[in-house]
Amino acid sequence: MFSKVLVANRGEIAVRIMRTLREMGVGSVAIYSDADAAALHVLCADEAVGLGDPEPAASYLNAARIVAAARETGAEAIHPGYGFLSENAAFARLVEAAGLAFIGPPAEVIALLGDKLQARRLAAEQGVPTIPGRTLPGGAEPQALARAATEVGYPVLVKAAYGGGGKGMRVVRSEADLAAAASLAASEAHSAFGEGTVYLERFLARPRHVEIQILGDARGEVVPLGERECSIQRRYQKIIEETPSPALDAALRARLFEAAVAVARAAGYVNAGTVEFLLDADGRFYFLEVNTRLQVEHPITELVLGLDLVRHQLEIAAGAPLRITERELAARGHAIECRVYAEDPARGFVPAPGRIRFMQAAAGPGVRFDAGVYAGFEVPVHYDPLLGKLVVWAEDRPAALARMERALRENVILGVPTTTELTLDVISSEAFRAGDTHTRLLEELLQGWRPSADADRWALVGEAADRLLGFAAAAPGATGRGPAGGEPASPWQALGAWDYTR
Repeated sequence: MFSKVLVANRGEIAVRIMRTLREMGVGSVAIYSDADAAALHVLCADEAVGLGDPEPAASYLNAARIVAAARETGAEAIHPGYGFLSENAAFARLVEAAGLAFIGPPAEVIALLGDKLQARRLAAEQGVPTIPGRTLPGGAEPQALARAATEVGYPVLVKAAYGGGGKGMRVVRSEADLAAAASLAASEAHSAFGEGTVYLERFLARPRHVEIQILGDARGEVVPLGERECSIQRRYQKIIEETPSPALDAALRARLFEAAVAVARAAGYVNAGTVEFLLDADGRFYFLEVNTRLQVEHPITELVLGLDLVRHQLEIAAGAPLRITERELAARGHAIECRVYAEDPARGFVPAPGRIRFMQAAAGPGVRFDAGVYAGFEVPVHYDPLLGKLVVWAEDRPAALARMERALRENVILGVPTTTELTLDVISSEAFRAGDTHTRLLEELLQGWRPSADADRWALVGEAADRLLGFAAAAPGATGRGPAGGEPASPWQALGAWDYTR
């Protein structure tokens, strides 16, 4: 096993990886930009290396500087997390060329599966159904775009060929809008992943998005670790995930597992990854892509299987064989994850950077909050505004829904707008509770949606924030702030009897 690992990421995923490293007795190295000098992942690491300018190209996408930081600190491996350089084959090659272990698939596998056209061809060769699509370089001529879109068939989805997380995606319904959408998608993809190649894919209007978690080792063993339903999305970015999927019966689940393993084995897949599918209304499934990294939503798989996926990643990268087989795995219960973003849903999900004035994570049986921030942290404008992931487990889906509703009401973040209220409304909706989800559901629920003005639910946040800020600003010995006229003993006492969980 490695003695020291550099985590080439930030936020909650860097913190989550470092927790496993600490449990395993492995040293951790953080990297950070000037905007993240006081970030939680820096505070959690054993060592930290500053990269300078906050812009991603100069910091978290600066592959050469990251590899140099690993060598300077004596790290033997680099874990890329998700996003940034996690699916960049050139970065994996650079890591390997430096004599370091890349905690993910080999560079050639990332390159193969990162090319969406090649990945679909590979899937088709294994007999897995695919959606028609074409890959085009960034800046492709309008005529080439038009020909490709006509071959695929309108409406088309323009998306980043290398990367994920919804970056660079646009739906185009006619040739008149194609060139502008492709240009915007290429620009956004280049900014997020350092690669502007775009992919055109036939657009399915109301599919489900289901993914299969896999683990593979260097001996060629590949194990499916269950599915995740990821249909609740905005701008093709998942915001709620659950496992097991309400859409799958045992037979369909077995076919999806078989398809995922066939694609992974054909690609020579090693380490953790996800094979993604779309399901239509008739239960037919289509291969979508392979995400060659750890997914944001991996905690729900961990909870139903009792596994630590990061630990398995590290062991595989160190050369160990898989310690688990498909026959040994037994999923238990139901898990749901809700992402918490510093965004304003009422204003089109515009990012909402700013200072977190107060934060109290939900707790209790079956509740986990993977956060990358803390009270007092200044959420920067430069990066993805994900603050954390609220994850619950319970014996069955109704119990998990009740637990998630309770946890969302208790998970308090004051100072910046968040997506929490919207998320609570979604999981409380009739369609979600019935398991009748699809990738357009959030868009439909958002029509006419406004933040609640119900004082017993969310209007209290303003008053709570004022009282907490008053508590924080109180000088030692100040009077009149506590219930008995003296200085309150804690922020909870400053809140008094106000029940913000209602």
